[in-house]
Amino acid sequence: MNNYSVEQIHQGLQQRTIELVDGTKLPAIGQGTWYMGEIASEAAREADALRLGLDLGMSVIDTAEMYGNGGAEQVVARAIKGRRDDAFLVSKALPNHAGRTAIVQACEDSLRRLETDVLDLYLLHWRGRVPLAETAEAMEKLKRDGKIKRWGVSNLDRGDMEELLAAPNGRGCETNQVLYHLGSRGIEYDLLPWQQQARMPIMAYCPLAQGGSLRRELMNDSAVRDIAERLSATPAQVLLAWAIRGGDVMAIPKAASPEHVTENAAAALLRLTEEDEARLNEAFPAPGRKVPLEMV
Repeated sequence: MNNYSVEQIHQGLQQRTIELVDGTKLPAIGQGTWYMGEIASEAAREADALRLGLDLGMSVIDTAEMYGNGGAEQVVARAIKGRRDDAFLVSKALPNHAGRTAIVQACEDSLRRLETDVLDLYLLHWRGRVPLAETAEAMEKLKRDGKIKRWGVSNLDRGDMEELLAAPNGRGCETNQVLYHLGSRGIEYDLLPWQQQARMPIMAYCPLAQGGSLRRELMNDSAVRDIAERLSATPAQVLLAWAIRGGDVMAIPKAASPEHVTENAAAALLRLTEEDEARLNEAFPAPGRKVPLEMV
């Protein structure tokens, strides 16, 4: 793997950005926290990893009230202590907290655990029984009350997004966070093009696949490994570079070790050629028809 300096990595992240609906520009690689905050003895190491990510320029930290039953948010609070301005904080509300009253309490609980007074972005984690129009209305009230600066959604497919944007407050939505990686390309058929048309970026969770056999298949694929070798990179970096290739997707991989944090951040410096993309398309083709939105 290339040994880039902190300055080189930081500059690379400044050059690879996505733009939210309100014009806010963010680095195309952020930091996920799923499975953090579950083991008390690991909290210090996890917080150190997030702080290193901030040092490298990965300012977006994505968490949720569900992760570790709030434990991940507490890890994030530890990581950003004394440097809140360096971080763009994202958290998520569970579907049963998406109503007018419940979402206020959920947001306040997240703010308390994060030890901050405002979220940069607040997402509905996935769709439940609460009407999307009610959630949009509640999110706009949280904005007016100064508890959040922006809001968005997660795990919504195109039909859901069309319904949301047709609601009175729906056009306040800034992003949609969904599963997206080389082995899961279903959103390319209709959701991603629709969001591109709406100028609304995707936040890609599990951009390296969640784990297990699929992740091993991606990492060990001959095309991925050949491209990695040519670029003096790792297979994981190739997968991240692929995910952010279009300029309208932010990848939010999780990393709990300094080596993996640096590896993730440095992927912003990779540039895939048309030939590289063609090889990856051949190995892992996008579906030619509509498929159900995948979730993990």
